[in-house]
Amino acid sequence: MANRFARFRHLSVKRLFSKSTRSVAGQVLVFQVALVVLLVGCAVIALVLQSERDTSAEARHRSTAVAQTFAHSPGVLEALESPDPSKILQPLTEAARRAAGVDFIVVMNTEGIRYTHPLPDRIGKRFVGEIGPSLAGKVYVESVNGPLGREVQATVPIRNDDNQVVALVSAGMKVKNVESQVYRQLPIILGAGAAALVLSTGVTALVGRRLRRQTHSLAPDEMTLMYEHHDTVLHSVREGVLIVAPDGRLMLANDEARRLLELPPDVEGRRVPELSGLDPETKELLVSGREATDEVHLAGDRLLAVNQRPTDRDGGPKGTVVTLRDSTELQAVTGRAEVARERLRLLYDAGLQIGTTLDVLRTAEELACVPIPRFADFVTVDLADAVLHGEEPAPTANDMRRAAVCGIRDDHPLSGQGRLFAYQPATPQARGYGSGRSQLVSDLPTATTWRLQDPERAAAIIDYGIHSLITAPIQARGVVLGMATFWRAQDHERFDEEDLSLAEELVARAAISIDNARRYTREHAMAVTLQRSLLPQAMPEQNALDIAYRYLPAQSGVGGDWFDVIPLPGSRVALAVGDVVGHGLHAAATMGRLRTAVHNFSALDLPPDELLSHLDDLVGRIDQNEATASASGVVGATCLYGIYDPVTRRYVMARAGHLAPALVRPDGTVSFPDVPAGPPLGVGGMPFQTAELCLEEGTQLVLYTDGLIEDRRRDLDVGMEMLRAALAGHPTRPPEETCRDVLDRLLPERPKDDVALLVARTRQLPADRIADWDVRQDPAAVSGMRDAVSGKLEEWGLSELAFTMELILSELTTNAIRYGAEPIHVRLIRDRTLICEVSDGSSTSPHLRYAATTDEGGRGLFLVSQMAERWGTRYTPTGKVLWAEQALPALIEEPVPAVAGAEGPTAQE
Repeated sequence: MANRFARFRHLSVKRLFSKSTRSVAGQVLVFQVALVVLLVGCAVIALVLQSERDTSAEARHRSTAVAQTFAHSPGVLEALESPDPSKILQPLTEAARRAAGVDFIVVMNTEGIRYTHPLPDRIGKRFVGEIGPSLAGKVYVESVNGPLGREVQATVPIRNDDNQVVALVSAGMKVKNVESQVYRQLPIILGAGAAALVLSTGVTALVGRRLRRQTHSLAPDEMTLMYEHHDTVLHSVREGVLIVAPDGRLMLANDEARRLLELPPDVEGRRVPELSGLDPETKELLVSGREATDEVHLAGDRLLAVNQRPTDRDGGPKGTVVTLRDSTELQAVTGRAEVARERLRLLYDAGLQIGTTLDVLRTAEELACVPIPRFADFVTVDLADAVLHGEEPAPTANDMRRAAVCGIRDDHPLSGQGRLFAYQPATPQARGYGSGRSQLVSDLPTATTWRLQDPERAAAIIDYGIHSLITAPIQARGVVLGMATFWRAQDHERFDEEDLSLAEELVARAAISIDNARRYTREHAMAVTLQRSLLPQAMPEQNALDIAYRYLPAQSGVGGDWFDVIPLPGSRVALAVGDVVGHGLHAAATMGRLRTAVHNFSALDLPPDELLSHLDDLVGRIDQNEATASASGVVGATCLYGIYDPVTRRYVMARAGHLAPALVRPDGTVSFPDVPAGPPLGVGGMPFQTAELCLEEGTQLVLYTDGLIEDRRRDLDVGMEMLRAALAGHPTRPPEETCRDVLDRLLPERPKDDVALLVARTRQLPADRIADWDVRQDPAAVSGMRDAVSGKLEEWGLSELAFTMELILSELTTNAIRYGAEPIHVRLIRDRTLICEVSDGSSTSPHLRYAATTDEGGRGLFLVSQMAERWGTRYTPTGKVLWAEQALPALIEEPVPAVAGAEGPTAQE
């Protein structure tokens, strides 16, 4: 190469062009020189233009960068806020201008008045240029005729801490300085172009001499070098290469092709059909000459990916070139990867589909169905019987129950769901249950231990075609809950060790869900047991109402709904329905506390509004006491309380945040009475109000909790109308049927909330079982009352109770005359007991006390308490009522008033 350049230096332009241009080589030389000159000239012009453009762009970018840097510099805002901004900013801008290599930096206010300028006499004058875009917050670059001449300047805004534009800064350069930079670069560009022209012309001359010296062939050393490179590359690649002539002869085969196809050493030049070691399909492809892309062909025990293309696409000789690639290992790796992907997909689906509910059986069924048919043909899940009831499993597998069976067919010989059995000690299931480790039986026909569980069924399983199994313990928190067994039949390969790990992973994911469902089942059962124990176990005996009720716990957890029927003095009956927001044991326990409180308050014979007020105070105290300890008070409790009097047919009720009851009148119409809505219990601060209704005999009172009508899929008004439709048109329907029909029409199969429903049909006590007298406030009137009561008892056939009742009546009437106020009224009621009521206009209540031996009085109420079954006082809006009850003789049949349209026996005297 050095000799070539030495020879080039001795050439002259005259000698270069002294050759005759008439020859082809001379014409080529002239053409090449002209072309090189043209290209170099164009390159020089392009470089000049590019340099000018780059310099201008550099000036714009530099101006913009300097302006933005100065606008964000520390101290600029403080300088702008000073009394004399120019004094501070002028030296700063000049120093920055000289350091940044620009011609000027101008700071101005928002009206364009300059604070700084390289020419001091320009300070305080208006800036030359457009400031509108910069006031809008933009960076604006322009070319103007300024004080320094033609300038390229960039104007940027200066913002304060509130992001408001408070000033502008402009930096720029004079156009002549920009152009001078271009002129300084021009000699370099022209020199580079000249050098390129000289070099290109010299190279062209050398190429021309080479063409004249070698016209149609390369030098021998270059031919040798090219062949060596070709041979090295051809035989060192990891792909087989074949070249096949159009007549089917094999022209070339590299070493890899010989190895893959097991070709003989003398294969080149032989016809492809004559090669005995090739597969017929491979021969057909090589002879056909058609294009092929990654076709898989068999060569011995190898799978080859074959590609074939014609060689005459670019004018070359006809024939085909074939490449071969061994894909045997790739196919195996691909198969293993696909198996791994399928297993990951199965585990992902198991995570989504197992544990969707807190039901043990449902979770077991999900575990049994998810692996089919991708992993197993049949799956059985056996759980300890205690697990199904929410209890801890026993350490031995003596009470296993088949919880789920799933398979590709229904005619399998496996044991059905629900069967209870014990694992035989030597079986794989028993070993897995005891050790907590999975068991693999890859060949069922030859294994014997698994047959011990049920030999006849084992024979049927073999005859069915099931050939292998994996049994894995369902284990959570170190406790084995059961066993999951995976079975494979003829359509699947036998289970192996890799399948064992997948089965364990599937069961491990399901075990947590089964254990959670078991624990939920236990808590749910405990809550249901507590809930039912706190609710009425039977309806009390009374003649005022025909009653039917339903309580349905929620499927997702027991709530705090409750109801109660409480007999009161004077044949009256109190009906109560309540709801405690929440679910679980706390809600059930709270419900029991509220129901007990209602019982205690009703024993005081309080009106509904006063009873709810006392209950509200109690709930408030409970919340206050529990807030510091557990932060789980009785927040959200509601209650509806009402009292029905069968003598007057009056129903007085009040509610605390509860839904109003429904009334079904004897004509079949349904209404929801307007009962004043008080706040929920525990809120406090608001009084409760009562509503009083006069009900016709046979009217049905329907009390319920919100779980009956509320649903996420419908509005409350829709639920109320559905309840109205379920009740309307059935005036004579017994309460029991009303409960059944209402629940069937309003509730889904699995209600989300618990429901309490109470249906009561009203009765009226017949007039012939009631006796009334007005009493003068005169002690002499007592004897007349004794005679009147004695006569009434004789009329009712209760003469044997006359003495006791006369004594009780005398004491109560005398007390009212002495200490009470008019009007004084006596009422005698014959119901399940004989009731004597004495009312007066005084609210002063007598008290039972022990009289001293020297006291002349104070023994009346003591005698009443000793002779009566029960006695007490209740207050009315106009005074009080003293009452006492006596049990009826056993031979007297208890009266049962008849209700129009109602089934059952009528009252008999």
